[in-house]
Formats: sequence, structure tokens, C-alpha cells
Amino acid sequence: MLKMVVFGAGGKAGGAAVVEARARGHEVTPLVRSAADVTDPAAVARAAAGHDVAIAAAADATADPAVFFRAAAESLVAGLKEAGVSRLVWVGLASLLPDASGVPVMDTVGFPPEFRPFSLAHRTALDILRRCDLAWVAVSPSGNFDLESKPTGVYHLAPGDLTQRITYADHARALIDEAERAQFRQTHIGVAS
Repeated sequence: MLKMVVFGAGGKAGGAAVVEARARGHEVTPLVRSAADVTDPAAVARAAAGHDVAIAAAADATADPAVFFRAAAESLVAGLKEAGVSRLVWVGLASLLPDASGVPVMDTVGFPPEFRPFSLAHRTALDILRRCDLAWVAVSPSGNFDLESKPTGVYHLAPGDLTQRITYADHARALIDEAERAQFRQTHIGVAS
């Protein structure tokens, strides 16, 4: 059994991760913004102390994404280090994954320009993680979340492909698998149903 702290547990991805982790018998501390501000390194350190792994699924729809995701990544790196937590599982973004030809989805023809600033904000956060010494992994849908289908209970690794779908529950399975096994380190993976 692991002790996991989930930042962003009030959202769909974070909430699904809490459900999956508890179903596997892990001790989970679910946190919402009012309980621990993920952009404050001291708050992250206090919240993460005594845990084995952190899952970051936090977002703030009211904040500038460029400011929020940079601050969240920097605070997680500093706060987790202070708390002695070396494993971070970050909920990533499909647009940053390379497609089957190796081109990041956000750089492909037809990618909606209105989503580019949000994607760039996530990329800045991943760049911060790439420079740290945490054992981190970003796990994103290879495309988007499937809001209509039932969970399949399985997933597979997949390149960026906006036509692919995965349920929140199946994505949570991948998050918790990575929290438990740490198969991937310092990389971004995509998963699909």
C-alpha cells in the first residue's frame, strides 16, 4: 500500500484517480485548491509530507494558464523535494504528444489555434519538470476524454492522435499504475482505450 496525495482531486481526472487508488487499497489524501494551493511550494510541502507519491491533476479555469501551470510545476518541484516525495505523476495534455510521424499534435495542420496558448502553458510546465530531479511522468489521453462510454478497464500506450478517446476511469488506471510501478520516468506518455 502506498500513501498518495492527489492535487486537483475535485476535478474529473483527479477524482477518478482518487477512486482508483482507494479501490486498490492505497491510502489517499485528496486535495482541492482550498485545502492546498498547488502554486504555493510551502503548501505543497505541507500537504505532501509523509506521502510516497504525488499525483497532480490540478487546473484553475479562472487563472492565466501560462501563469498557473508554470507556478504549479515550480511549486510541485520545490514542495515535493522539501517533503521528501520523489515520485510525481502529472496529468498531461495530448497536444504535446508526438503523433505517429513524430510531430507534436499542437504543431500539426488543423490543430485549433485557440488551444495553442493552453498547450504552450502545459509545455512550459513539462520543461520545468524535465530540468528537475524528481522521478516524474506525465500521463495524458492520447486524444481526449470520452465522456459517453463506459470504462473498459484497460488502456494501451498510444501516440498523440486527437481521434483517440479514453474514459476518466481508464485514464486513472494508467495514473495509478504509474504511481505504483514507476515504469516510465522523466517522460510524457499517451494512453487510449
